[in-house]
Amino acid sequence: MNIIIKNIVNLVYTPMLLAFVGQADYGVFQTSNSFVFSLSLLTFGFSDAYIRFYTQKKARGTERDIGTLNGMYLILYVVICAAALSLGLMFASNVETFFSGSFTTAQVGLAGELMAIMAFSVACTLFSTIFDAYILAHEQFRFQQSRQMFTSLATPGVAYLLLCLGMGAVGVALAQLAVNVTLLVLNARFAIVKLGMRFDVRRFDRDLFCSVAAFSAWIFGNQVCELVNQSVPNILLGVLTSAITVSVFAVGLQVRSVFVSLSTVMSNVFVPKINRIVATSDDNAELTCLMTRVGRYQMFLFCWIYCGFSLLGRFFITKWAGEGFLDAYYLICAMALPLGVPLCQNTGIEIQRAKNRHKARSVVYLFMAVLNVVFTWIASPYLGYWAPAIAYIASIVLGNGLFMNWYYQNRIGLDMIYFWKRNLPVALTSALVLVVCKGLSIFLPVTSWLLFLAWGAVYTVLFAIAMWLFVLDSNEKAGITARVPFIR
Repeated sequence: MNIIIKNIVNLVYTPMLLAFVGQADYGVFQTSNSFVFSLSLLTFGFSDAYIRFYTQKKARGTERDIGTLNGMYLILYVVICAAALSLGLMFASNVETFFSGSFTTAQVGLAGELMAIMAFSVACTLFSTIFDAYILAHEQFRFQQSRQMFTSLATPGVAYLLLCLGMGAVGVALAQLAVNVTLLVLNARFAIVKLGMRFDVRRFDRDLFCSVAAFSAWIFGNQVCELVNQSVPNILLGVLTSAITVSVFAVGLQVRSVFVSLSTVMSNVFVPKINRIVATSDDNAELTCLMTRVGRYQMFLFCWIYCGFSLLGRFFITKWAGEGFLDAYYLICAMALPLGVPLCQNTGIEIQRAKNRHKARSVVYLFMAVLNVVFTWIASPYLGYWAPAIAYIASIVLGNGLFMNWYYQNRIGLDMIYFWKRNLPVALTSALVLVVCKGLSIFLPVTSWLLFLAWGAVYTVLFAIAMWLFVLDSNEKAGITARVPFIR
């Protein structure tokens, strides 16, 4: 439900912003958001390390040990949030230094206002992660997902009211701030009151801090790479090209995020279980089966969405964002295709972290991030939004694809041959369905919303039939028929 609502809202939210603020101001908003979002790196990976150390403390420690861990995190995040707020306000006061060459005077002033508001918003988000990690460690997924659903619905709702009052992009930033403050209060209340979260700040365990810092350092490297892929291209395009170019690329990123959200929500549910397996038996056969089973679900979902977008996305983008954003369709098709590999292997990331074997991944990803930045910086004046797209594709294919599968097989001890024997047929069968539908659409192209819906239904039926006949095994078919009586 959360995935469906979130993506429907996102698809409505973007054209709403474009209609209210215009293409240029939307580009300024996205550039400012990317710039300030870079402050999330100040967490240095501490939030992702929490569950591993909590699980270890829970397995062989006492409640006092957990209180000490919570107290240490509270102190850390007070410092981190203060630093993030200070740097964000500094960015806002020096905005001309960054964008005076590519933005108009009015756009520079708008960027300064947006960055100041977003600095407070990021500080609230960062501080909320302490409680969010504790909630996740307790596997309170119902609260976590309902909270995210609230975010998906509340942010555009409040933004719409402020946009109607004529507040423009500033109103959108204020809406984000209001929702983030509310989420901080909800998270803190649930963790402290409902789950009994306690903080012991009387003593700072230096040995524990050193262990957490050493573990988190390599997660920080991963976060740098993710920031490059998500935010740096917008910043570089804003500095080197124009707000219009940024807006086209931002629309591409908006739709690309749909693919990412479809898999991360599913894999996050298994984080506590993976840490328990590693902490107790560290059975690679069990971990391989878990990764393969979850990856197969993710591959089904990714292929259905990606092939459907390839078939119908051209019409959708022109109607959703406007004729001026047609290139976003090609950007999305190009950038999302290689994502299929890492998105069906997200549980592998948690296996690495649980085993404390994530150093190599961080080193390779940092190297790819540097190449990404260098290529984007050099090529953006000539290739525009295609420069960061090409760099992104190369980093995914080489880093997430080739290297990581070799590393899982030869260093982590997972059976990736078995993994791909189970998952590759899903991708190949999906490609066959897409080719058939593309060929048929030549005779009846998508030119209206009625044909859009009709083709979507036809494609989905053909996809389901193909998977049933050529991909699903007897156990999977039995599981489906047991849950869907009319199939019998």
